[in-house]
Amino acid sequence: MDFECFWSHFSPHDWDQSNQLQVRGAEASRLWASQLTDDSMRLLQDKDQLTHQMQEGTSRNLGQRLSDIGFWKSELSYELDRLLTENQNLETVKRRLKCAADEVALECLYHREKRIGIDLVHDNVEKNLIREVDLLKCCQEQMRKLAQRIDIQMRDNRDAQHALERDLEDKSSAQCIDEKCFNLRNTSDCISFFHGMEKIDGTISVPKTWAKFSNDNIKHSQNMRANSIRLREEAEHLFETLSDQMWRQFTDTNLAFNARISEVTDVKNKLQTQLAKTLQEIFQAENTIMLLERSIMAKEGPLKVAQTRLECRTRRPNMELCRDIPQFKLVNEVFTIDDTLQTLKLRLRETQDTLQLLVMTKCRLEHELAIKANTLCIDKEKCMGMRKTFPCTPRLVGHT
Repeated sequence: MDFECFWSHFSPHDWDQSNQLQVRGAEASRLWASQLTDDSMRLLQDKDQLTHQMQEGTSRNLGQRLSDIGFWKSELSYELDRLLTENQNLETVKRRLKCAADEVALECLYHREKRIGIDLVHDNVEKNLIREVDLLKCCQEQMRKLAQRIDIQMRDNRDAQHALERDLEDKSSAQCIDEKCFNLRNTSDCISFFHGMEKIDGTISVPKTWAKFSNDNIKHSQNMRANSIRLREEAEHLFETLSDQMWRQFTDTNLAFNARISEVTDVKNKLQTQLAKTLQEIFQAENTIMLLERSIMAKEGPLKVAQTRLECRTRRPNMELCRDIPQFKLVNEVFTIDDTLQTLKLRLRETQDTLQLLVMTKCRLEHELAIKANTLCIDKEKCMGMRKTFPCTPRLVGHT
């Protein structure tokens, strides 16, 4: 045995030192790692708290921004409602001025030119309308000029309205966007990375100019409303110049309209009654045709039976081909059924011709009813619908 190999072993002292070195090294690594872990936990808490605070601050800012947008939206909506109301009032005054400048009577004449067929009559209504047009042409030139000024003011009002509506629309869009941003959470599905967005600045206003923009729109609208109110007051003053004669002619024309409407309604009701009776006759004719067709089809079976029997009996042998009573009856049955079919078919054609006549009558009645309905629509709905609003007050017709 070679004892030289024992000289390659470490001594106990070396072994102790090596073990102590490993223990101290592990202890140092563990202490350093523990310290690093503690520092990391503090860093994580600090950064989490900072991120949370910044996110909460941004949410509060967004909430305040939403409140500001809501305030200006409310102000803009309130002013827009008042402007729209003023526009409607001004439109009403404009319509009255147009009536005073022969618009209503002329429109009634234009509408009545759309009457159809025999209803295109030069009746008492048309005569009164022509007289009303001639009378209304005596309205003062100042009213026409005022109507032109109102047109210009309405254009200015619409411009102010559009500015308010655009501002409201933009604020609604911004509100929708900011509400979406306000409601975003770290767990939202729609969030993503948009690198470099923080370096882009596409803003064109600051809070001060942003608020001033809406305030200027509101002030401009208020000025337009004030101008509109002055014009309406001026128009109301001019309406006092309308004469009693104008009121009487307007009333006479309406009375003529009512009388004509009553006449046309009466004729329409009579035609409607005739149409109902015709429809009932059509129903009866169609039912008769159906019964006749069924009867004709029902005769085909017996005819086939009789003819088949005759055909079969032709094959009787020799002396059995006898003109006996069954043969005579079968021949008579065939002729009788055939005659019955011809009679039924003739009656079917007559009924069908009658049905066609009834259908043509129905079409004529419906055409006449359409003519009367068109006339009633023109006189009652379109013409009288416009004439209900003029003159609408004693002041308008000069009684105050």
